[in-house]
Amino acid sequence: MKKVIVLLGPTGVGKTAASLLLAQSLGIEIISADSMQIYKHMDIGTAKPTTEERAAIRHHMIDIVEPWESYSTGRYFEEVQPIISAIHERNSMPLIVGGTGLYIKAMTRGIFHGPSANKELRAELLRTEDKKPGSLYGQLQSVDPDAAAAIFPADVRRTIRALEVCLTGGKTMSEMQAGHTERLPFRFIKIGLTRDRHELYEMIDRRVDAMLEKGLVEEARRVLKLINTEARKCGSAEMRKADLSSLQAIGYKELILHLEGDLSLHYAVELIRQRSRNYAKRQFTWFRKEEEITWIDITGIQDPSAIFDKLIQVV
Repeated sequence: MKKVIVLLGPTGVGKTAASLLLAQSLGIEIISADSMQIYKHMDIGTAKPTTEERAAIRHHMIDIVEPWESYSTGRYFEEVQPIISAIHERNSMPLIVGGTGLYIKAMTRGIFHGPSANKELRAELLRTEDKKPGSLYGQLQSVDPDAAAAIFPADVRRTIRALEVCLTGGKTMSEMQAGHTERLPFRFIKIGLTRDRHELYEMIDRRVDAMLEKGLVEEARRVLKLINTEARKCGSAEMRKADLSSLQAIGYKELILHLEGDLSLHYAVELIRQRSRNYAKRQFTWFRKEEEITWIDITGIQDPSAIFDKLIQVV
């Protein structure tokens, strides 16, 4: 089978800069495996490669849907395969870069097909969540702790989907995922970057500060305005923000609460830092369960060129 390189690891570890050097050195194309970089207009908060970087190295699966549109792991699975095949046909090598474990798992281990959406049940679950915020996640932890561990507690949309699967499919999502479909027909070479946790958390805090300096607050404001404009065009009084995957992105969720007067800027920023660190911790836990990953410890290494030197030895 044709080879696909996967560079994975937690948020902020240093994947993007190293991947650009690797792609430039080997003349390969990059495919994003980031569930938030798919959204247009959300650049700073998702740490997308810059316009110049994307002009120098061909990228895929970035800026493919609007912030008010839905997107799923199943759709990613379907859309990424022809992209990988096309890259191979150009006699190039696909380099998948990202930290969304579900996307990487779908490609390398397959994906399950759960029951169809049940609008009535979802509406009922939303009403329950409105009455007692956080109750659905607690319920999911009780019935399917493995699925809950892979979902951010504030991600109401994915929590509802996991409960929907349990309530309508006769099995938990974890049980259904055990009977997943076949993986994509490629030979995946998985390389993971890891750091000392304390060092990584300090880097994440600095990255949050850098994003704010680049204009993250204004970017969140523009995204909110775009979503509200689309809601008016569609005749909806207000799109439920809890239903929009894009607004589950760390950084945007907290800043939009600030912009709407529910949080001070100081507290919103502290939440972003805390939730980013928690997300990195969950990514570590998720990827440690994955098989056949060659881990590279880059603790103490900040220079992307030095990280590249370690990468090139195992590619």
